[in-house]
Amino acid sequence: MGELAPGGNTSLPDGGIRLRVAGAFDVSALVTGADGKVGGDADFVFYNQPDAPGVRLRGDTLAVDPARLRRGACRVTVVVSATEPGTPLGRLPAPRLDVTDGAGRGVARFAPPRPGPETVLLLAELYPRPGAGWKLRALGQGYADGLAGLARDFGVEVADDGGQPAAALPGRYATPGAPPGACSPDAFTRLVNDARAAVGAPPVVPDARLDSAARAHARAMADAGRLGAEGPDGVSVHQRMSAAGYAYLAVGEHLVSGPRTPAGFVEYCLGSARARRTLLDPAFRHAALAHADADGRYWTALWAAPLTPAGLTRTAAEVLALTNTERGRAGLPPLAADPLLSAAAQAHCGDMVARDFYAHTSPDGGQPWDRARAAGARRRTIGENIACGQRSPAEVVDGWMNSPGHRANILKREFTHLGVGFAGGGRAGTYWTQLFGG
Repeated sequence: MGELAPGGNTSLPDGGIRLRVAGAFDVSALVTGADGKVGGDADFVFYNQPDAPGVRLRGDTLAVDPARLRRGACRVTVVVSATEPGTPLGRLPAPRLDVTDGAGRGVARFAPPRPGPETVLLLAELYPRPGAGWKLRALGQGYADGLAGLARDFGVEVADDGGQPAAALPGRYATPGAPPGACSPDAFTRLVNDARAAVGAPPVVPDARLDSAARAHARAMADAGRLGAEGPDGVSVHQRMSAAGYAYLAVGEHLVSGPRTPAGFVEYCLGSARARRTLLDPAFRHAALAHADADGRYWTALWAAPLTPAGLTRTAAEVLALTNTERGRAGLPPLAADPLLSAAAQAHCGDMVARDFYAHTSPDGGQPWDRARAAGARRRTIGENIACGQRSPAEVVDGWMNSPGHRANILKREFTHLGVGFAGGGRAGTYWTQLFGG
């Protein structure tokens, strides 16, 4: 493997190569034609848009296959900048480029002189030579105008807000027209769906309502300088979802600080057993990812399945079945579904979300038997279990069975009927009600 000096070049093997820059750097690439300009914004490969024909970015490594570049492409320029936006590269160790072939064998290495105040470094370029295949030239050229100036010089349209380049991602780039904090939804879901497909889970698709809620919550965490399900404005991530108009039956969230890219975020989640279960959960149909920068990078990922009448009926039936399983183990007869009790239980869940409380007694003093009577139920004996935060029928019934008071209601011989309610939203994310009658 040869060591290159600035201006030096080397021939590249046939097939794809990998270019890696380890350390506190963001790697990006610009695919250009004979005029030195990109053909469109899709020719700028970076952490928020990691794929283009023939070029793929994963973490700190670019994979380039010249044969698969778009028609008319004749140069790929490799660029590095500091992970922390706006940081002069002179404050960091000099970047080092390691180039390997498809089998992982070393092709070339380039360690440029340490930059000074520049925030961007043109590190290397790939270009064809007639009859000689593709070559790599070491550059090591600092660029004082930052990524925004560099991108504009290459013909990329950069988001601009109040005169600040790339306002959506300070010191970086947004998908053209993307709102602040947005991450390319297609790129994110592509990464996620690759992992979900490997375990047989159905794909998720982006949802604009979830995206709006994720951006709002990431910004709230960045403003507070800490991770949390509730922002300094007192609003929870689940309340933001409801406010955005997304009613859900199943929900999951990842609130994370540390990863620098969507690919790094997904890699982090897959490396944690609990986060991995959420990312791969087959119940989810929609997803969104957003971030905001303060002292660190704050990420919010939201996962959800939309609320449907059929889904709500199925969830209530599962709670009833699990409850009757517990009664069967105790030698008790099963409870029958009661639509009037179910209506009262459902109304109480919705009320707890809407009026932001969690109690058997409603803010106006209503009790479980009052709600049952108002729904038209005429059972002589009424009991109620409530719960919040549980994400599935199995989880909520298990929680009730491990609480003496709730367990007593489930196993009370005098009860003959049951109504089940569920609502998503509110501070806790999920609210459950069992209304018993006998």
